[in-house]
Amino acid sequence: MSNLPKEAQCGLENSYSIDYGRVLENQLSKDGTRKVLIQYKGDSKATVECVFIPDSSRGTLCVSSQVGCSLSCKFCHTGTQSLYRNLTASEIVGQYMIAAWKERDYPRQTGRRPNISNIVFMGQGEPLYNFRNVSKAISVLTDRDGIGMAPWRITISTSGVAPLIPKIATDLRVGLAISLHSADNDLRSEIMPINKTYPLPILMQSCAEFAALASHQARRITFEYVMLDGINDMDSDAKRLVDLVKGLPAHVNIIPFNPWPGSAYRPSSESRIARFCGLIRDSGVFASVRTPRGDDILAACGQLKSAHDSAATMATTAASSAASAISS
Repeated sequence: MSNLPKEAQCGLENSYSIDYGRVLENQLSKDGTRKVLIQYKGDSKATVECVFIPDSSRGTLCVSSQVGCSLSCKFCHTGTQSLYRNLTASEIVGQYMIAAWKERDYPRQTGRRPNISNIVFMGQGEPLYNFRNVSKAISVLTDRDGIGMAPWRITISTSGVAPLIPKIATDLRVGLAISLHSADNDLRSEIMPINKTYPLPILMQSCAEFAALASHQARRITFEYVMLDGINDMDSDAKRLVDLVKGLPAHVNIIPFNPWPGSAYRPSSESRIARFCGLIRDSGVFASVRTPRGDDILAACGQLKSAHDSAATMATTAASSAASAISS
């Protein structure tokens, strides 16, 4: 900004910075999925992933809200990474800005539809455990004088922080997804420890409150359901799921499990997934099967971060061993 007085330039430089984060890795899949690993403030531990998933009718950016996660869901790779810290609002928005530049949404062109049309908070972390910063980030993303994304094009996925779910409708005015994965209270407590704090009856009451408070465009609730072979994929599980969500404006998103090293679970077969989905649809509940994307670039949540952290640890260990050998 050379048109400003030198004193003003120095003041701005000393007080403000434009820093979206440092891109450590940028991987592009053969199917167009892009995964970016971002580091903040030069801290080797403060790394998160965001993933852009293009489709024929939309382009969805999946962003993270925390570095690591405290919930320890048994089937989730990020659950193996302890919580390091919350992301700031600027760090959350920075994920969008990095992806938007890489997908050529900037510089903006009049009359051209942006490639990133939707944002989902389905990356690392529990968004509702970082409510203040997520809220600030959404206000920036939806500001008409800024990025200007419609609120109903943003979805927050929560593992079930029940007391804050109605606020997604009243305060944030965005969409809701529930990381459900079992309609059996005991099983859900086993694979998702948060269910011990907010069991299914309390969670579903909060979902009903959200549906009553949300705008027409944002009131449909997505229930995410990862299919685990022999764990939650039986016909009886499908019936229990239908009974749980019937009466709500529900969409069941069935997710084939993406196994990772050390996981105790296996993915359900394609035939079992198809039957499970069919049973739900036949009961009058809308359901779809998520198409796996980015298999060739470790696109599942937390995988790229773990691979990068492991490589960095091995490099540090090797360097330390070499130094020790030289000194001796």
